[in-house]
Amino acid sequence: MSRVAVKELKNHLTRYLRRTQRGEELVVTERGTPIALIRSVVRAEKIPDQKAKFATLAAQGLVTLPSRKPLKKIRRVKIFGRPLSKKIVDDRR
Repeated sequence: MSRVAVKELKNHLTRYLRRTQRGEELVVTERGTPIALIRSVVRAEKIPDQKAKFATLAAQGLVTLPSRKPLKKIRRVKIFGRPLSKKIVDDRR
């Protein structure tokens, strides 16, 4: 995996795109900080789904998977009377 600065990538885009077509991955940096990853479409199609990614990260100890089920749909509460925004404006006067 090679690193390339934004300015260098911009000035020689075709050269770097050819490298990615051959299977190389490029990390794009801005002031030394990685901001993007460029890879060929063929390799991008082989990326595992989100659940597989999280499972891999959990196996490495980098994340902790949730132990509870997600919340069910929350029912909306109906509020009667004047809108709260108007009450706040009146209080400020």
